[in-house]
Amino acid sequence: MKQRVPISTIMTKNVVKLNTSDDLTKAEQLFKKHHIRHIPVVNGNKIIGMLSYTDLLRISFADAVDDDDSEVIDTTVYNMFTVEQVMAKNLVKVSPDNTIKETAEILSKKEFHALPVCEDDLLVGIVTTTDLIKYLIDQY
Repeated sequence: MKQRVPISTIMTKNVVKLNTSDDLTKAEQLFKKHHIRHIPVVNGNKIIGMLSYTDLLRISFADAVDDDDSEVIDTTVYNMFTVEQVMAKNLVKVSPDNTIKETAEILSKKEFHALPVCEDDLLVGIVTTTDLIKYLIDQY
């Protein structure tokens, strides 16, 4: 296996982002449209949080009702919260120069599955456990 490969080689560079002014309904639409599970929240290009699809599920009653009713309930619940209230704020970030191994070690020890890739506080990409698994598969 290759040593010292920077995370920038496998990170997603064209990142789907949310602003704090966006609502949770928009977040859900982005999750579904792009088939993703994590969206960085930015102020300009400065990262201030991370929203996961699991965060939305925690505040939603979608699993407790029929499919016909879930959209109405989701919208009502989403209107009760802001993106800032639901997003993770204490982020662990990596630099584009961090190695794939270093990044994998961070993810293996934490309870989250995506890391923002930043130069200082500026978001330049995102890396997920799925990106790491795909990289490992490509090695064999």
